[in-house]
Amino acid sequence: MAKKDLKFEVLLDTLGVCKLSSNMTIPQWAYDGDFFSVTKTTEELSIVCSETAIPENVVCERGWRALKIAGILDFSLVGILSIVSSALAKAGISIFAISTYNTDYILVKEKDLKLTLRTLCDEGYDILNGGSKNE
Repeated sequence: MAKKDLKFEVLLDTLGVCKLSSNMTIPQWAYDGDFFSVTKTTEELSIVCSETAIPENVVCERGWRALKIAGILDFSLVGILSIVSSALAKAGISIFAISTYNTDYILVKEKDLKLTLRTLCDEGYDILNGGSKNE
């Protein structure tokens, strides 16, 4: 897939990445909002969800924004996350990646969103929206 074929869509929600005990069940607040992701291992229950839904007492890194790679990515495609994350790493932008059956999501800190969008545009990628919560 050529760079010109990759398009990014900025999700509107500000997200939090939460760490809970591995023996916990998924709390109801995790389901609030348009985007959430849950991963359970023997060490932790990790939840990414709308920041506004997360209770104050939860261990959480707040202030993340998600960029969705628009469209459906075939499983045979190789290196998409690597190429995008390398470009962002060169710009000093840390990411948190989430993959689903259809596509990949790249989370960046909200303070880095403008630089992220500029970096991706400079690399030849299209941004379908500007990521503004007022759009």
